[in-house]
Amino acid sequence: MDVTGKTILITGSSEGIGAECARLFSKSGANLVLVARTKSKLEEIAEEIRNDCKVLVVPMDISDTRSCKKLISKTVSEFGSLDILINNAGMHERGDFYNLSVDDIGKMVDVNLRAPMILSSMALPHMRSAGSGSIVMIASLAGMSPLQGAAIYSSTKAGLRAFGFALYDELKDANIHIGMVSPGPVSTGFILRSIDDVEDIVFSQPMSTPEEVARAVSTVIKERNIEIAMPKISGILATLAYLFPRLRRAMRPSLYAKGKKNKEKYRHG
Repeated sequence: MDVTGKTILITGSSEGIGAECARLFSKSGANLVLVARTKSKLEEIAEEIRNDCKVLVVPMDISDTRSCKKLISKTVSEFGSLDILINNAGMHERGDFYNLSVDDIGKMVDVNLRAPMILSSMALPHMRSAGSGSIVMIASLAGMSPLQGAAIYSSTKAGLRAFGFALYDELKDANIHIGMVSPGPVSTGFILRSIDDVEDIVFSQPMSTPEEVARAVSTVIKERNIEIAMPKISGILATLAYLFPRLRRAMRPSLYAKGKKNKEKYRHG
C-alpha cells in the first residue's frame, strides 16, 4: 500500500512509538492526524514535521466515545478521507491485580481495548466507501504470553490481538487490511519512567527502539503482514511460553534473574 496522499490517524502520537510513526510517515507524503491527551506535546511533534506533510492536531481522551466521533468527523472534514488508523495509545498501571483500583482496571480496558474497537468501527465505513484501507493495532508480547504483575495489561493486549485476527478474516475480501505489531519492551518513557514498578522479567528480553517499532508498523501497512512480533526471538519465546505454561513457569526464575541484572543497567545507563 502506497501511503502518499493517504490520511493516517495515529493515537498516542505525542511521544514514543506514536511520535516515531508520525516522523516516519511524514516523509512519505501522507496527511497526518495526531491524537493524544497533551496538546503541547502534540504541537511539538507537529511543528517538527509540518514542513514535510499536512498535520492535524487533536488533543483528546480516546476513552471518551463522543470525542472519538468528533475526531473521525474532523479528520474526514479536514482531509476528505481516513485511509489508515494506527491504534497505538496504551495505558499500564503496573502491579499485582489485587493492588489495582477499580478505576485503574476500567481505564486500562477503555484505553487499550475498548477505544481501538470503537475507533475501528467508526473508521471502517470511510474505508469501505473508499474501497481500501488499513488498521494497525500496537499489541504486545504480553498479549501473547500472560505476564504476572500485568494481568490487566496482558488481558487487554491479548484481547486486542484476538480482535485484530478476527477483523482480518472478516475484511480480507474488502481490500481493508488489518495488521498488528507486537513488541516486547520498548525504550520509551512508558517503561523507563516507571522502571522501579516494572517486573524484572520484562528486562530479560532485548529492548526495541520506538524507531524500530515504527518501521514495523510501516512494513505491516505496505506489505500487508498480519503480525510482526519483535524482537523475533522474543516472539518465538512468547509463543512457546503460551503453548507450554509449565515451560514458562520453569523458566521464570532464570528470566527474573537475568531481567534483574539488565534492569540495573538500564537504571544507571
